[in-house]
Amino acid sequence: MPAIPSASATPPTPGVELAALLADRELGLRALTGAGDRAAAVAVHAVHASEMADPSPYLLGGELLLTAGAQLEADADAYVARLVAAGAAALGFGVAPVYEEVPPELAAACARHGLPLLEVPPRTPFTAVARTVWRLMAEARTRELRRVTEAQQSLAAAAARPDPVPALLRRLAATLGGHATLLPAGQGAGRHAGRELPPEAAGALAALLTRVGAPGGPATATDAAAGWQLTAYPLGGEGRVLGVAVPDRTPGDHAITAIAAVLLTLLTTHRAAGAEAGALTRLLLGGSPDEALGPGPWHVVHARGTGDPQALAAALGTVLVDARGEEVRLLAEREPGPLPGWRLGVSAPAGPGALPGAEAQARRALRRAEAARAPLARHTAGGLDALLDPAEALAHARELLAPLSPEQVRTLRAWLAHHGSWDRTAAGLGVHRNTVRQRVARCTALLARDLDDPDIRMELWFALRTLDRHDNSPVT
Repeated sequence: MPAIPSASATPPTPGVELAALLADRELGLRALTGAGDRAAAVAVHAVHASEMADPSPYLLGGELLLTAGAQLEADADAYVARLVAAGAAALGFGVAPVYEEVPPELAAACARHGLPLLEVPPRTPFTAVARTVWRLMAEARTRELRRVTEAQQSLAAAAARPDPVPALLRRLAATLGGHATLLPAGQGAGRHAGRELPPEAAGALAALLTRVGAPGGPATATDAAAGWQLTAYPLGGEGRVLGVAVPDRTPGDHAITAIAAVLLTLLTTHRAAGAEAGALTRLLLGGSPDEALGPGPWHVVHARGTGDPQALAAALGTVLVDARGEEVRLLAEREPGPLPGWRLGVSAPAGPGALPGAEAQARRALRRAEAARAPLARHTAGGLDALLDPAEALAHARELLAPLSPEQVRTLRAWLAHHGSWDRTAAGLGVHRNTVRQRVARCTALLARDLDDPDIRMELWFALRTLDRHDNSPVT
């Protein structure tokens, strides 16, 4: 069974180039610092308006932050440094009613830290800027979806040609505007198509292909060299690897390359018979990769044993079997049960687009079956809690939180739940923020642990959740 790469035809939503916002005459934005030639390279993924003295805790990265400077602190450099550390894409400053012009010290700080600074004129509401960003993002997403759809059709047509593999590589390279390489299993010569790479990029791509094609290599790998973006995909677990290089990566490139990887996997896998041939036929006739095998749900199975793999496949009601490695891999529509002479690891039910993740589940499940000497183990989506012994976790939680009173436990739980925010914790508990500070400081002393350490916070949160589930009585 070839390992079919994930090939979602829905690319992520691309950001909006800062240059596009500056070019919108309706908005009338003016770049003061940090834009210029970089405006096309700066991508805005969201808009956030805030008059807080420090809005950085509420940024995820990639935002155009809009402010009128109502609470702009005297230390403009520290304000800008925090925004840059939080990943803000740019700062938009609305002149009037608070300031008649952008404060010079703010402009100087943005210039020092390389943060693009835009002047928003009085006639332009912040909501107008936000709406323009959402509209441009929607238009860009529509263009990428159309590009992916057209690429899928052209790649499928190339795969139907008399010499499909080189035709498909040429079409992929042309669609991406870059270079494509296919390395076969073993030591054979590779096939190349598209633009010639500079020596540094060619060497980096060759190293990437070797790493991904090695036994136990990663599912995909990326790199960059000489201004080229490089990606490698394994094809079918037999040592074949697809590599692509593009000068500028766009959101739809991964979806397009994944479609090509599916086709190349099916075209180059030996004796693609039965359902695999049907999958290839459906792809060539215009079906999407996620629909090639039918909706499922499918179960990925990893097996070890001394029996005949074909007999195992027959017992599981499937012809999708790969017996070329140390483990037998199968793809079955019905959920397997234990079988004599075999140890099985079974994934959770999955659609065709989720098969790579399901394969990893089956591999881990087989390891658990072997460790427990059990005939079968299934993937269970229990998160970290499923990895812990409940009794041991409860004993640890009680011991860890024993120094705290019930009120201190309640305060600590609320403080952690609000990510260390004094104001939101105080509002949730109905007390003054200074009371929260005093209680948390007392918890720090009693526990003798640094509550600013994220590892400590995580351990305490797991302990509190364990008590919530298993012990409703107060900690004593």
